[in-house]
Amino acid sequence: MSVLTAVVVALPLAAATALAAPQGPVFKDGQAQPVFDPADVVRESLWVTAPVDSDRDGKDDLVHVEVVRPRATEQGLRVPVVYQASPYYAGGNDVANHNVDVELNAPTWPGHRHGTAGDERVAAAIGPNPAITWRYEQYFTSRGFAVVYGESLGSGQSTGCPTSGGRNETIGAKSVVDWLNGRARARDANGGDVRAKWTTGSVGMMGVSYNGTLPNAVATTGVRGLDAIVPIAAISSWYDYYRQDGAVVAPGTFQGEDLDVLAEYVYTRADREICKPVIEEIRQKQDRVTGDYSPFWNERNYLKDAHNVRAATLVVHGLNDWNVKDLHAEQWYEAIKKTGVPHKIWWHQSGHADPYNLRREEWLVTLNRWFTRYLYKQQNGVEREPRATIQREDKTWVDEAEWPAPKTSDASLNLGAGGNTRGTLGLSPTHGSVNESLTDDATKTAETLVAADASPNRLAYSTGVTKAPVRLSGRGKVDLRASFSRPAANVTALLVDRAPDGKRTIVTRGWTDPQNRLSPWFTLPITPGREYSIEVEFEPKDYVFAAGHRIEFALLSSDFDYTLRPQPGAGITLDVDDTRLDLPIVGGKRTLKDAL
Repeated sequence: MSVLTAVVVALPLAAATALAAPQGPVFKDGQAQPVFDPADVVRESLWVTAPVDSDRDGKDDLVHVEVVRPRATEQGLRVPVVYQASPYYAGGNDVANHNVDVELNAPTWPGHRHGTAGDERVAAAIGPNPAITWRYEQYFTSRGFAVVYGESLGSGQSTGCPTSGGRNETIGAKSVVDWLNGRARARDANGGDVRAKWTTGSVGMMGVSYNGTLPNAVATTGVRGLDAIVPIAAISSWYDYYRQDGAVVAPGTFQGEDLDVLAEYVYTRADREICKPVIEEIRQKQDRVTGDYSPFWNERNYLKDAHNVRAATLVVHGLNDWNVKDLHAEQWYEAIKKTGVPHKIWWHQSGHADPYNLRREEWLVTLNRWFTRYLYKQQNGVEREPRATIQREDKTWVDEAEWPAPKTSDASLNLGAGGNTRGTLGLSPTHGSVNESLTDDATKTAETLVAADASPNRLAYSTGVTKAPVRLSGRGKVDLRASFSRPAANVTALLVDRAPDGKRTIVTRGWTDPQNRLSPWFTLPITPGREYSIEVEFEPKDYVFAAGHRIEFALLSSDFDYTLRPQPGAGITLDVDDTRLDLPIVGGKRTLKDAL
């Protein structure tokens, strides 16, 4: 062959090779760009083997997985994964909630008896919807990420049993990360082996609510390959979702729900019998009678294993989320900071919500930059940016170096007599012996009691008008000195903002069972008439009391929307002079003093 002929032949081969090369990702301004056709994707359905047998059938559980990846991965392109695990893809069942109109448990020395939580009632449920979709799917696939969906054990086409945060759920969700990194096996519907040769093995997990809780759970295993998580409105300890310091406390708007109810709700696998014994064990062990913490709840506490987290963590939560309360984000974020992994927090003014619906453009930029940095390993500088993004009460957004806000420290407020109408709340402690009492009436809401100018069913104390704004940033508490007329009582503490027109807004709440005054792990009987020191922690908040407003504290017994609701009549007597609020104030004692 002549030299000329060889050159002529070689050119078409080079051109063909260039045409066959897969399109790669493109990055601009630290973000992956939408250069892939989101309609040109490969979809796969498969089952990953998880090393757990939660349905006790003698076989390893199987996690049903659906993969959506750019077509370019068929040509050799390897991409990272955004993975959402969920128990909700197949919908839910009609489930009975527990009755909350029951008497409280009143143990006697030295042990205590267990009763029944009462009858149950039906709560509404969503019908099954087997389609697995997500509003973020096209956003990510167009930018060179694969999207993977995993059905939680006991739901949809997965085997195993749902356990509302049990260890098996964590193992099931983790097994998908292991499969993406070649450490677990998967098969297709025909039993054929399926390998994830198309991925780099770098995985980010994200989701909202339960779907955001599973990233927390999997991250605590320290699994290699999980490089970033974005828990949105996520649980960090299931005890704190359904209990508070020994008190049975519901998630907002879900009075009477508990672990067993949720497990039954998501139990959507085809076999409707095999998991019934497992769910019955949950019903027994969750203990709606004493409300005590236990090894059962400890299994569902991700905080104790947070030191294992390797994943860069972007926490997102609503400052008005009373379903998954703000404690979950606050304590998780504090635990993550101690690990030293990259971290950031977004606080918004909505409730149990995805920021996609609140501040879409800015949110997608933040999310893209997070995953571009930690999944595609692009040096875009996110780790050097402010770690806190907060939406203020007027809906504006601010970036701050960290959260709680810098220069935050505790400042104390003391009570003064007059609580059945409106006592005082100030910087100087009072000296004397003032006792004031309330009588529980669980039929009245906290909002009604707070708005009342006078009431025998609550105690309330107020500062004067503030001369300057006062910002709360973090978790406050109240140290009570109180006695009780009965051997069992709920204790509810409220922090309230009173506007110049008299309108009152509950800023934050806290609950406790005085029988758990020493520890949530065990119940100690109450002797009527004897005084006890009781600490009630408020739900963490970031809130500004505007100038011209008043800061108020209210003490109730039962909280209609959250606690169990016994018959009216239990009394609480408060030692006013020996009760103190400690609030995390930006600027600390000096700022609070200047404002008051």
